Amino acid sequence: MRTSFCIIAMLFSTLSATAEEPLSIGIIGLDTSHAIAFTKEFNREPAQPELANCRVVAAYPYGSRDIESSSSRIPKYTESVKEMGVEIVDSIDALLEKVDCVLLETNDGKPHLEQALAVFKAGKPVFIDKPVGSNLSEVVAIYRAAKQYDVPMFSSSSLRYISGIDAIKSPGFGKVLGCQTYSPCSLEPSHTDLYWYGIHGVEALYACMGPGCEKVRHESTPAAELATGQWDDQRLATFRGIKSGKSGYGGIAFGEKQVLPLGDYAGYKPLLVQIAKFFRTHETPIDAAETIELYAFMQAAMESKNQGGQYVKIADVMAKAEKEADALLAE
Repeated sequence: MRTSFCIIAMLFSTLSATAEEPLSIGIIGLDTSHAIAFTKEFNREPAQPELANCRVVAAYPYGSRDIESSSSRIPKYTESVKEMGVEIVDSIDALLEKVDCVLLETNDGKPHLEQALAVFKAGKPVFIDKPVGSNLSEVVAIYRAAKQYDVPMFSSSSLRYISGIDAIKSPGFGKVLGCQTYSPCSLEPSHTDLYWYGIHGVEALYACMGPGCEKVRHESTPAAELATGQWDDQRLATFRGIKSGKSGYGGIAFGEKQVLPLGDYAGYKPLLVQIAKFFRTHETPIDAAETIELYAFMQAAMESKNQGGQYVKIADVMAKAEKEADALLAE
């Protein structure tokens, strides 16, 4: 009797797994290596269990048209995804007709608002790769539009899932009292300074500290960018953006019970597992308010640099961005 019950349970489990509806993923933007790496993982045969039933089936290549380091990649990356069985389409509208959910991978944040609005209007869940927008007003407008259209979206750098983050969040570490992170930090003049690449280290910073930063000050030299944030409970955290010398990703967290390194970059898979889960459940793994705040942190850092390194309040840059977002969404 017990044997029969076990066999029935196993059959039910198998049928449930195979009955899960496959999800067709579309990519907007083939101007970043992320598009290639993500497609390889989702379309791997045999599929990794955490990514099963999720497959990239179509892509729209554009993408940046005016940032040469991005736009120059499009022809090669287009051929690469075609070789992985992905159909190339000539418009976002054509893409949206073929897919269940979207990876907005355009490396250039400037077109994101227009691209995201098309996705929201079609009602497709979307992951928006970094940066969400080229400045804070665009970031606020995109999140506001997602809420208006009631479409699930989230954004994250893969550095949020750096290898040591679980240890930092464990009871044995205690409360996080402070953090220092670092990452490469090339700048793009059309974007808020840290949005282009410093986002990786800032994302790791927020993974440790959580939201609640009150003000930010920033120093800039030819070799580095250095942002210091003060949280509303007096905790301090710093991000160092590396522009010369030996580079890499990492940091150190200071806790009530331990001081621990953040560990090594864990690759794309931890983020892709979260994306696949999000596409299946429509539950966002990161609160929108936290992501908006980390972009406000970077916007305040640039404002501080422009003001000679004075502290700039998060509330002040948010108030300005909210007004500018009104104008963007009214267009």
